[in-house]
Amino acid sequence: MEGALKPVKVLTKQKRIAELANRYKGKPLTSLNHYLDEEWMRYAYDLTRKDGAVGIDGQTATEYESNLQANLKSLLDRIKSGQYKAQPARRVYIPKADGSKRPLGIPTFEDKVAQRVIVLLLEPLYEQDFKDCSFGFRPRKSAHQALEQLQTNVRKGNCKWILDVDLRRFFDTIDKGKLRNLIAKRVGDGVVRRMIDKWLKAGILEDGQLKRSSFGTPQGGVCSPLLANVYLHYALDEWFYDEVLPRLKKRASLIRFCDDFVIAFESYEDCKRVQRVLGLRMARYGLTLHEEKTRLVDFRFKRLRAIAKEHATTFNFLGFTHVWGKSVQGKDVIRQYTAKDRYARAVKAINEWCRMNRHMPVKEQHEKLSKKMKGHYAYYGITGNNRRLQWYFNQVRRTWKKWLSRRTRGWTLLWEDFVKLLERYPLPKPRIVHQYQCARSSETTS
Repeated sequence: MEGALKPVKVLTKQKRIAELANRYKGKPLTSLNHYLDEEWMRYAYDLTRKDGAVGIDGQTATEYESNLQANLKSLLDRIKSGQYKAQPARRVYIPKADGSKRPLGIPTFEDKVAQRVIVLLLEPLYEQDFKDCSFGFRPRKSAHQALEQLQTNVRKGNCKWILDVDLRRFFDTIDKGKLRNLIAKRVGDGVVRRMIDKWLKAGILEDGQLKRSSFGTPQGGVCSPLLANVYLHYALDEWFYDEVLPRLKKRASLIRFCDDFVIAFESYEDCKRVQRVLGLRMARYGLTLHEEKTRLVDFRFKRLRAIAKEHATTFNFLGFTHVWGKSVQGKDVIRQYTAKDRYARAVKAINEWCRMNRHMPVKEQHEKLSKKMKGHYAYYGITGNNRRLQWYFNQVRRTWKKWLSRRTRGWTLLWEDFVKLLERYPLPKPRIVHQYQCARSSETTS
């Protein structure tokens, strides 16, 4: 329930935390838990997803809500007294675009609420520290802002050479000891620190076996994105701004969405220098660059590239392939298209859904498909991506027809009949939701 209206008292308290964080830059705040009360707990509950997967105790949001006031009061008392106990997360796997599987840790519903409680305390604190280059899982920040910033950098001419970086198993390799030390730099409240420590120690329950490790934070937890941002703020962002930028000959910029980031350079020499030391910097924090996926990209204006292409000339970032193309007026512009793997995954998901739900009433199928398509447009509907959106629209129509034809053995839905059905149940057409100014190369020399 992300759209929950923030209570005035909660907003006032968060503003106070932000003021203190600004006043005592670089120092830990020693008293945070006294801001917690029943109104804060209720707001944290309102923000917690109610339709998510259940944890190891099997408790649903509906069951928790049946005695909500007592449950939240009990949770508040246990948090403040130190009697709160974090349950192990339930391990599940979801498929990735490359065919592998991503491990997720699903906390219990009460643990989700408790984590949201602490995140609401820490967000206003760390928002005073985080750099403008960080766009992931932050209030009033989004992936589209990161994409637009990349466009802006191209227009300014400081995005000619790209370090396309991939961290190998980032969430699984975070050093918990280092993470605790980094949190201690700004959080001195023992109650809050103990809560985070309990989640880090809770472990993962997989196939009936409890697994604990001194490395990694489980993806899927409410607090995991914030902890990841804290870790990379110190490991990467501060290092880039405080140590790297002052030593470069020309302009450069970092754009990061959680653990997915690119570094853009105006100078090839600067790019190579940072490429040589980036792996060493990450190693200091227990992180490893994925050698096959981390690469240097020649993203200069086409006619400036050498005839022999030594480096890649396109890259993927946040689900989009970035490539130079032509505008309607014939001018060279940067285009952002739906990445092939993301497009294939979206089409596969539609095919699987239609297959599993082909016997559902057509009206209900139409409602569900329309929501899925609108969600796809809401993310991928950006300037210049019309063709890929139209491909998706056409593919959804073909897929829906295919599985409607298989509702009854020996019967085929003719295309003429399907067209009439679409007149009654029209699928939402592609639309551009995010309008960016297409970036043009502003310089003619590398």
